[in-house]
Amino acid sequence: MDTNPLLASLPTRIDAIVSRGAKAHSDHIALHEDARTLTYAQLDHAVDALAARLKAAGVRAGDRVMLIGENSVALVASLFAVSRLDAWALIANARLSTVELDAIRAHARPRIAFYTVEASDDAARHAQRDGAVAEVLDATPIGAFALSEADAASQEEPHGLSSDKQCAALIYTTGTTGTPKGVMLSHRNLLFVAAVSSMLRRVGSSDRVYAVLPISHVFGLASMCLGSLYAGASLRLAARFDAERAGRVLSDERMTIFQGVPAMHAKLIDHFTPRGGLNAPSLRFVYCGGSPLDMTLKAAAEAFYGVPLHNGYGMTESSPTVSNTLLDAPASDSSVGPLIPGVEARIAPLAQQRDADDTGELWVRGPNVMLGYYRDPVQTAATVTNDGWLKTGDLARFENGNLYIVGRSKELIIRSGFNVYPAEVEQAFNSHPAVLHSAVIGRSVQGNEDVLAFVELRPGCVANEPELAQWVSERLAPYKRPSSIRILDALPVSASGKVLKHQLGKLAN
Repeated sequence: MDTNPLLASLPTRIDAIVSRGAKAHSDHIALHEDARTLTYAQLDHAVDALAARLKAAGVRAGDRVMLIGENSVALVASLFAVSRLDAWALIANARLSTVELDAIRAHARPRIAFYTVEASDDAARHAQRDGAVAEVLDATPIGAFALSEADAASQEEPHGLSSDKQCAALIYTTGTTGTPKGVMLSHRNLLFVAAVSSMLRRVGSSDRVYAVLPISHVFGLASMCLGSLYAGASLRLAARFDAERAGRVLSDERMTIFQGVPAMHAKLIDHFTPRGGLNAPSLRFVYCGGSPLDMTLKAAAEAFYGVPLHNGYGMTESSPTVSNTLLDAPASDSSVGPLIPGVEARIAPLAQQRDADDTGELWVRGPNVMLGYYRDPVQTAATVTNDGWLKTGDLARFENGNLYIVGRSKELIIRSGFNVYPAEVEQAFNSHPAVLHSAVIGRSVQGNEDVLAFVELRPGCVANEPELAQWVSERLAPYKRPSSIRILDALPVSASGKVLKHQLGKLAN
């Protein structure tokens, strides 16, 4: 597919999604949360009013505006208001600790911070600590928010650039290292993914999208939030995932689209299956992303929802989408589908690879590749080549045009000369009926590497390490079997549900 006409049709800034929607279907519902509902016209008016308020508070084009909150009308409106001022939206989940937020703030040096105090108790606590006072905008129904004092020392970044050069959002990601990096995503990065993802899902104004993925995470921002609004759909906002509540919304409010991480689907299945299942007949598209999907969960989810569980692959640095399974051709295996239109890929052999197979590091190139890491030219140069190839750090292979993700190149375990891919070992654990999810890492030992496994059990289920060891030994070659299995009350996860393996490495020492 030639994506040049699509790229040429994209607006200059992401806030144009709202103004365009207000002209096309002014009275159609854009956002709905427990406390309020906004049409596209009302959202456009709210964005204008909030942009004026931010400007009066000292925000200039090229400033970073730190948005501390959880999914809400206020958070979405502030995202577009920042864009309307040609500033950068630095979106941070309010569930982060004060230490984490302070580290991001110290690196990004935002001009001001915006807190969604009505929609998030954690945001309210952060605002109180920072001395920000709650306020409302008269006749603008976005709920209460708070603003910090403007930082006079904050420096403006370049602005007024073309959409492919101007930063729209700054998203901090810990990746696998635990050290936050600020990923700069341009307006074109985000608009391209919004347009393509909505096209591939065939999203329209009749769709009602359950928006529980954190908008502070690129998956929730680009594909769920921007992609849905780009297509004129309605977003049903939820600040946090709760299985009972999610099931009621999917059923009673007739949601048509639900995108989630594997843990969300697993918890819904566990919660509702003993209660007779989930009755959500309006669901037409269910998607899983953000971390690897094992086949046991895929099969269970498809039986549970009654529709295919679509899968895809992406990362913050690619805005995030690289590949998706197709609406008319859902995968029957663990494939993450073909590349989305406009994106190309190559498989780069690994220097340390000893096995002869078709797996290597995935490199991608296209309109979705980030501008770079903020204030880190060295890391940017190490990650994106001069001719635009993004080195994903993920191990992958292609079969019949479909992409398969094997794991992280930095997580590849070489045991006795054999490659061990953590995702394969994790799938063996996850197939056990008592296991909710698992994580596998490597640990260096003299002249070799050990395979270590960490497991979280389903609520109410019982299993011990010897039982799990026996289970996986029947499903894995000897060199892939863990030398250590630890059962934890809960695996450490990020706000988006991704397992933080660098924290597990500390437990292993």
